[in-house]
Amino acid sequence: MTPQEIHDALKARFGEAILSFDEKALDPWALVKPEAIAEVAAFVKAEPALGFDNLMCLSAVDWPKETPPRLDVVYHLYSYKHDHTFVLKVQVPRDNPRVPTVEGTWGVANWHEREAFDLYGVVFDGHSDLRRILLPDDWQGHPLRKDWEDPELYNGMRVKPTPQMAERYAAGEKIGVGPFDFTPPNLPLEQS
Repeated sequence: MTPQEIHDALKARFGEAILSFDEKALDPWALVKPEAIAEVAAFVKAEPALGFDNLMCLSAVDWPKETPPRLDVVYHLYSYKHDHTFVLKVQVPRDNPRVPTVEGTWGVANWHEREAFDLYGVVFDGHSDLRRILLPDDWQGHPLRKDWEDPELYNGMRVKPTPQMAERYAAGEKIGVGPFDFTPPNLPLEQS
């Protein structure tokens, strides 16, 4: 199916829940109301003409300067049977980013959604095990948000590069590739 035909099938089934469509994008996409995403996901997988049996990627995009500020959750889909792709998007408020899980449709969403939760703070309602997947459980904040700033310390360990590493990097030297490119051993704060 063409992207236009996929959009038409979604619009015929879900009407107002399909908010917009961009056929000219590199990866054509439809914007879906957040509360409808689980139902739309189940439909695009089960509908024989669509057959989107693979959630290739689920990611998030931070738009802090938009009015109002928002996060987009982006679902890249593929059909092995039909060899076609399509993208679904939802937009959620940045201060309370919540969207229903699609884990019941695509099992791989379990890890994808945990990653978006961990790095962007998107809460996937109904998820079976929504917890951090990349960062420690006690980490504060979501480091892929555009307003993120690295903390100076995490559990007493330095997180930011030392001044010496910053100077080497500013001079054009590659940092993080050699055996001694690490933050010096953690000393008590009064000794560092």
